[in-house]
Amino acid sequence: MLTAALVTALVGHILCGLSDLLLSYTKAGRLDLKKINDPEKMAAMFKDMPLSYPLVSMIMGTFAIMLFGFGYFALAHWMRSFSSLAANIMFVASIVFLIPIVTHHVFCGAVEWMYVRLGCTDEARSAVLELQKKTICTMFAGYGGLLVFLITLFVMVVSGRTDIPAWGCVFNTLVILLVISPAKLPAAGNIAGALMYMGLLFMLG
Repeated sequence: MLTAALVTALVGHILCGLSDLLLSYTKAGRLDLKKINDPEKMAAMFKDMPLSYPLVSMIMGTFAIMLFGFGYFALAHWMRSFSSLAANIMFVASIVFLIPIVTHHVFCGAVEWMYVRLGCTDEARSAVLELQKKTICTMFAGYGGLLVFLITLFVMVVSGRTDIPAWGCVFNTLVILLVISPAKLPAAGNIAGALMYMGLLFMLG
């Protein structure tokens, strides 16, 4: 059961990474978010964005998060054999991560869809940026939950309190993200998440 959940989580992070790419690229290439403060540059940046990209991203991302959610809950259950406290923290952190992050992902797709659908006007830009700012709390809540989950997992493994060798702490999204962050890869969080579950499959599968 644990192996199946880890495989599902790996697939989920890959799919979520693909959905992130749909929000990060137009036919002209990768979006440069530094240009959003300039109405003309932002309009030029999004003019080649097909409406299908953010729409597919919202739908794919929702189901992808559902898939990798099985992995987080499975790890919380697995941790119960070693520490009820750590398991409970990871379980609650999973909920705090997964529910708000679905909302955040949908909002990210929605603001891009609305901006392009409304013709990339300055009025549309003001509206979508306002929506993004007023819903950003979902991102902070979601990633806050993920951070607590990952720190708890790291501490338990590196301290030798699980049946994973202490060096197995490297199979952690937070550690992997710190390593790959200089490369400024798109969908880096999901790449790191997929690598974590790939490594845990090697250790626990």
